[in-house]
Amino acid sequence: MPEEFDLVIIGRGASAFSAAIRASELTSGQASIAMIGYGPIGGTCVNVGCVPSKYIIEAAKVAHTQANPRYPGISGCSPRVDFPQLMNSLREAVMGERKTKYADVLKSYDNIKVYDGKAAFVDSNKVSIKNGSGEIVVQGYNFIIATGSSAKAKEIEGLGETGYITSDNVWDISNLPQTLAIIGGGFIGLELGQAFNRLGSHVIIIKEHATIAAGIEPNLGEILTESLSSEGIDFLTGRKVTKVFRRNGKKVLEISSGHGIEEVEAEEILIASGRTANVNGLELEMAGVVYSEKGIAVNESFKTSNPIIYAAGDVVEQRYKLETLAAREGATVASNLFNHLDNGININQIPWAVFTEPQYASVGYTEAEYSSRIGRAECRDVPLASVPKARILREDKGMFKIVTDGQSGKIVGVHVVSPYAAEIIMEGVYAVKLGLTYNDLIENSHIFPTVAEGIKLAAQSFTRDISKMSCCVE
Repeated sequence: MPEEFDLVIIGRGASAFSAAIRASELTSGQASIAMIGYGPIGGTCVNVGCVPSKYIIEAAKVAHTQANPRYPGISGCSPRVDFPQLMNSLREAVMGERKTKYADVLKSYDNIKVYDGKAAFVDSNKVSIKNGSGEIVVQGYNFIIATGSSAKAKEIEGLGETGYITSDNVWDISNLPQTLAIIGGGFIGLELGQAFNRLGSHVIIIKEHATIAAGIEPNLGEILTESLSSEGIDFLTGRKVTKVFRRNGKKVLEISSGHGIEEVEAEEILIASGRTANVNGLELEMAGVVYSEKGIAVNESFKTSNPIIYAAGDVVEQRYKLETLAAREGATVASNLFNHLDNGININQIPWAVFTEPQYASVGYTEAEYSSRIGRAECRDVPLASVPKARILREDKGMFKIVTDGQSGKIVGVHVVSPYAAEIIMEGVYAVKLGLTYNDLIENSHIFPTVAEGIKLAAQSFTRDISKMSCCVE
């Protein structure tokens, strides 16, 4: 007879861990939980996503600051980058985080049994687990599919034969490419593009669309593009890579646009054209679970077409693929199961960020989204140069934008390009979640001098001309 569990979780990443821990807390450790997966434990974030990408971003920032000091009187120097040593330290950092925050954490939960292997449904409430030549079957009263996502490579003639890297395996390289062509932009392309550029690569970002990343407010996106371009990154937008081949030891990308065909030579190609849900091999048809190439279909409480099977995280068909969202969804599903709830998550209250320098951070509706879906939007934006702390930092590339409902004045979106935008955006999250108006932000004192003061200045610009204000005017 198959071993039975109260909850079977397929996956071992952020969403899976969040669900398992929350279920354990809600049942005081009494729920029997199976966690099934293969490969390094911890999923995308710790192994190939947030942890290694932010590590290399911060390392590249140190190199860039040494070469480009912001203040007069401080001379710069050309940093010596030992790329192999840097990548070794990055991999050690990943292993440390994986051990501390995942492998060691499991030791605190005797009710969670971890299986190493590939899971596939054999019917509506059973999965087989294959590891090499061995196979076992487990049965569950409830299931959560949390298998995450993988880097998606476009179908381009010659790409497979020529070779390429993705955000999943770029961490394995030991030599810095002299020229790096990135196909696709988005969070991954922009972050890794700036990092590799600062470490010494010549980076070329190639995108089919005119915007550098989906969901970015156009005027703020332009500022970010200009900032990255000023560091030497080449943006080729409105262009499609149609063919890739080798010539004289280089990788050549054939690119088409309205202006004709052109070629770009590079030592390495990085694919950053999005991620795809990990559904292959799960045999979801055997369990009656509806899915598509975009991911598993769920209702507002993350229940699939099979009433005892839920899905959470990147494997779900949804707008964002974020570690924090995946974790929140995993905890929400566990609460729904063991507290008999039907809770969901308001995606418009989920913040996201691009960890370039300057950073881009956003929550809620853009101006165009609100105007097309809901009603009249009223907006204000304030350039970073208007913020005293930014002038102290000698940073002027950025902007703060607040989107409000045109009738009520309630804040429905906040978008920021600035230093520390990823931290600053939390003020926007609470404003959107709590239905605050721009007056509510104005009436709260902000610490001076801070970059976050730009949020208040954007709010004040709804009612006055901020160019006629002295510092700290309430």
